[in-house]
Amino acid sequence: MSHDSLRSQLLKGTTPYLVLAVVRESELYGYQIAQRIRERSDGAFVPSEGSLYPTLHRLEADGALTATWREGERGPRRRWYRITPAGVATLAAHEAEWEAFSGAVTRVASIVREPSGA
Repeated sequence: MSHDSLRSQLLKGTTPYLVLAVVRESELYGYQIAQRIRERSDGAFVPSEGSLYPTLHRLEADGALTATWREGERGPRRRWYRITPAGVATLAAHEAEWEAFSGAVTRVASIVREPSGA
């Protein structure tokens, strides 16, 4: 598996977590959500429209986000997303799962040093 393929798979699996994490702070529209994820990851994660918008719709259908259409100041209407109390709970579950998962990966990938004299 190539480095880009691995990164793509990791992004696909973590997009709901990343979306909820950036929307937790303020109401945002899709492009802003993608920009925040890109900025915070220092460009490591750049969600495409093909992955971001289905995730937003799924989170909305699950009750983790609410969305409202608003006229744009300079352009088309935009759909603004806000986290719900259920979304905050979902985010907390994602955070706990990520902690456990990433910790386990780190433990497996770490070099185990045998005690000296063994």
